[in-house]
Amino acid sequence: MSLFTIAWKSLRQRWLASSLTTLSVALGVALMVAILIVNSVVDDMFSQTGSGYSLIIGAKGSETQLVMSTIYRMDRPIENLPWRYYREWQDHKWVEKAVPVNLGDSTEDGGFPIVGTTPQYFTIDPVPGRPYRMKFKEGDGFDSTWDAVIGSQVARKNGWDLGSEFRMVHAGQDDHVHDEKFMVKGILAPSGTPNDRTVFVHIDGFFMLDGHDKPIEEAIDREAKFYGETREQVEERYKADLADIRSHAAEEASHGHDHAHHDHSHGVSDLQKEVTAVLLQLKKDDFGGRALDLQSQINEGFRAQAVRPVGVMKRLMDNLVGNVKDAFLVLTGLIIAVSGIGIFVSIYNSMADRKKEIAIMRALGARRQTVFSIILCESLLLCVLGGVFGLVLGHALVFVASPVIEQKAGLLIDPMAFSPLEFIVLPVMIAMAVLIGILPGVTAYRTDVAEGLSG
Repeated sequence: MSLFTIAWKSLRQRWLASSLTTLSVALGVALMVAILIVNSVVDDMFSQTGSGYSLIIGAKGSETQLVMSTIYRMDRPIENLPWRYYREWQDHKWVEKAVPVNLGDSTEDGGFPIVGTTPQYFTIDPVPGRPYRMKFKEGDGFDSTWDAVIGSQVARKNGWDLGSEFRMVHAGQDDHVHDEKFMVKGILAPSGTPNDRTVFVHIDGFFMLDGHDKPIEEAIDREAKFYGETREQVEERYKADLADIRSHAAEEASHGHDHAHHDHSHGVSDLQKEVTAVLLQLKKDDFGGRALDLQSQINEGFRAQAVRPVGVMKRLMDNLVGNVKDAFLVLTGLIIAVSGIGIFVSIYNSMADRKKEIAIMRALGARRQTVFSIILCESLLLCVLGGVFGLVLGHALVFVASPVIEQKAGLLIDPMAFSPLEFIVLPVMIAMAVLIGILPGVTAYRTDVAEGLSG
């Protein structure tokens, strides 16, 4: 009969105490596994979302705020840039794609963030190489001015489908709802990114909304200051547009139209357009060093700033989220350690009741080393069984909770996800079992045969 068989029979004789101690270890391990998996998903979302963009260009200010507002829509935009500046990047020799992003408004229903952009936005995967790349669950992208694409969470929570219409709340004014309606032409598949809870509208329609075009005089001053030009130079550049705008304004005035609500049937001049940020994807041959060169050139100037989203979020994850993760791991480690102490107490206390059993084993020829090994085997069985059960329980917990987490928090968790750190669980449990079993094993080793048989 093997030592593990003897140890297993001994544990079965104390099945209640053995089951409870094993369960305590399993719960600690299950909690650790769940934390590791969820943390890896959060880390992946925040540190890799936006890695498909070489650079994000926005107004001068906080790098973190620019990334959080543009990529994650979790902060307010800093300021806007002239449309002409975006056009320059669109024509830059190193740039493969330049995508404009306008932020600030939200949906009337649900308060979801609005992103005004172009169809090209959907051609860049925010996290390249992931199994769930940016794709449409239903419909497709923009076809006309008043088209919209919505994320999976927006569709579910608002009950919207293809053909649904909605209105937008003007930025910072909860009581001002735009009259114009956008129609849903596409629904994105779940991706585990902020796109799931975002509504995208065609940028032409975004500019047609009241208050989204810069008043002409302010636009002239803004562009003159931005480029260090005179008003006359700006007016000369947009001579044809200005003539058309002023002619249209005079026509409205002659008919007594309300200037508080602009009629944009004539379109919006590039001079009056603004862009919150520009997403750049550089040409493949230039993706590495040229991105750093461009970032340095832009940041040396006074007009705008450029950031690499992955770098900004990595710093944030390391400094903030990383500490929270470490705290949770320490807590679960303490839970497992307490469980180990429970195993130690269970085995050590059983020694007083098992003196006679041990003495009989010794009288039948069992050596001291054999008795010591049996106690270590008991400790190993309790810890390893608890560890294995905890791994299974942890993954079962993630499997059951993943759809709930997706619905409540928008985190797309693969039910079959696995963290590399799980590989250290069983070695740690074995090491803990050895430490736990030493003292009870020594106690059994020193048991006096005569005293045990007479007890």
